[in-house]
Amino acid sequence: MSKEQIIFSCVFLGSVFISSVSQILLKKSADKTYESTLREYLNPLVIVAYGMFFCSMLITMYCYKYVDVSAGPILESAGYIFVGVLGFLFLRERFTKRKIIGMAVLMCGIALFALGGMIPIG
Repeated sequence: MSKEQIIFSCVFLGSVFISSVSQILLKKSADKTYESTLREYLNPLVIVAYGMFFCSMLITMYCYKYVDVSAGPILESAGYIFVGVLGFLFLRERFTKRKIIGMAVLMCGIALFALGGMIPIG
């Protein structure tokens, strides 16, 4: 992997993190009760969250100029880990045995993919 690919892979992961934060904001908003249906969808948390989703999408699209298309889904899967950790920190969600095993499998897959890109074959 070139230095440029590594940098933009990190930026890509930052974009995934932004997307994960926006998911937490949407969950926080959904936990509240609103006086009208319009307020349910047009409140600061929802507007900021969708703005973050949009920025995340733009960043991700730009990163694809430098990151292999095959690496995208692998990097995106880090979002499951980010959301799990953020849910624990901000929403007081618990880590179940299944969640921990799932996150471990995801991290192993991401690590194997990263190592596979660094080991020259052929």
